[in-house]
Amino acid sequence: MRLEDIKFPIFVLHSDEIEVRDGLLFCDTQIVDDKNMKGKTLGQRRLQTPHKNIYPLRFMIENIRGLVKHRGKFFIDSQGKFFRYIKNMKIDIKYKKVRKVEKKEVATLIWVEGIPFPFEEKRPNTSPYVGIAYVQNRPSFIYDFVAEKRKDTWRKI
Repeated sequence: MRLEDIKFPIFVLHSDEIEVRDGLLFCDTQIVDDKNMKGKTLGQRRLQTPHKNIYPLRFMIENIRGLVKHRGKFFIDSQGKFFRYIKNMKIDIKYKKVRKVEKKEVATLIWVEGIPFPFEEKRPNTSPYVGIAYVQNRPSFIYDFVAEKRKDTWRKI
């Protein structure tokens, strides 16, 4: 599964004991998803299932930044696709100054020096610097917000 195929939000599964049997996805003998139920999303199927032994999805990740920062390996996306995320690609993190912040009705656009397009964030942020993740030498997403400019670095995602 590629990162582009993941439908956020995703949920962390805290065990490697994953099993699929008769249309049911199990984690630690509890049901995560019931593909026998109608519904396009994981949440719809979980609400409809007659089974009572439902695995609690306690931690939700909303975006790619949350996924690459999380230490877990086993996840399920909002469509019900189970995947194992192994960090095997090196990316550069370059710290740049925030040029402009535009607050919109639903999101905030963050313009960064040297990048000709804005990054969309859910909430406004007042940090004067951001760490931009460069995937294959292209600015891809905001990795973090910082108060002071840091040295450029790298991470494995």
